[in-house]
Amino acid sequence: MNKIKYILQKEFLQIFRNKSMLPLIFVLPIIQLLIMANAATYEIKHINIVVLDVDHSIFANQLVLKFEQSPYFDVIGYADDNEQALDALYADRCDIVVHIPQYFEKNLRHGKMVKIYCAVNAINSSKAAVVYNYAQSIITQFSRQIDIESNRETSTIKAPDIRFANWFNPHLDYKTFMVPGILVLLVTLVGMVLSGLNLVREKEIGTMEQINVTPIGKGAFIIGKMLPFWIIGMVELALGMGVSLLVFNIPVEGSMLLLFAFAAVYLVAVLGIGLLVSTFSSTQQQAMFLSWFFIVVFILMSGLFTPIESMPLWAQKLTLINPIAYFVKVMRMVMLKGSTFYNISGYFLAMAAFAVGFNFLAILNYRKTST
Repeated sequence: MNKIKYILQKEFLQIFRNKSMLPLIFVLPIIQLLIMANAATYEIKHINIVVLDVDHSIFANQLVLKFEQSPYFDVIGYADDNEQALDALYADRCDIVVHIPQYFEKNLRHGKMVKIYCAVNAINSSKAAVVYNYAQSIITQFSRQIDIESNRETSTIKAPDIRFANWFNPHLDYKTFMVPGILVLLVTLVGMVLSGLNLVREKEIGTMEQINVTPIGKGAFIIGKMLPFWIIGMVELALGMGVSLLVFNIPVEGSMLLLFAFAAVYLVAVLGIGLLVSTFSSTQQQAMFLSWFFIVVFILMSGLFTPIESMPLWAQKLTLINPIAYFVKVMRMVMLKGSTFYNISGYFLAMAAFAVGFNFLAILNYRKTST
């Protein structure tokens, strides 16, 4: 224990003497959280729409008014014909064209099927899907309103009152959805990148050989190298949680103790990845490139920005070995749903297996490269 204690003292002195590392650890993650929580959103507002109204009826005007009243759409103009409407789309002046056909109101009043044509600018496929869903939702609501009004005029049967509730995120606030995942990214960056760079730095400045000939065992050396960044990662998570509560008012329905217990195991796993990367690297630049390679792949396949269920089957299977995917899911389950240990026990065991596996491989490879 005394050997580990001396290594910890050395590591913390080395970290806090490095003036460039302190902002990376404590300032930059908080700035990233504040920026990304506001920027990383699936909501799209001020969608430019051009209307091609061939019918010029009351119902057509009501439908256009629905779009104008929506906070997501801006009706920027009307087209006289289909060619003019598509020209606006081709010139990138609008994001969607809504074509209201002739006899729109007449067919609606007689209960006939009516087709509304929507042309969406799909250069950005993700944005196009969101725009289409917004437009479809408004048109569907308008159709239901017409059906209810028609039933009231022709029948004494009361139209059904359909209501729905959004559980765990009742206001569909994307900050509530995104912030838990962003906290995972901040902890991952501290654990995986900085720990790997710290060990490689010993190789660059030539102190690794000196440490290897000391009576300090490899186990004590690795624990002494990893523990400071484990502590910093936990402090980072606590700071991020504080910002999410005070600034973004993110609810925490579950146990904070459970959340930090899972984070403790998760940090051991990502520190093991950082250690494994450092054993393959001779310079800090190599370690940085390798770490960023794994981080980018893990983030994109973690379910943070795109649902895992929408990925191809082979990609879904790859997420089974992605520790970030587990922590993102657990953060959302505990913070938003109030899940208990029983609900996340499978993820907990998987993360413990990752922690043991990655560190075991790192220690084996470290012994090989240091002798």
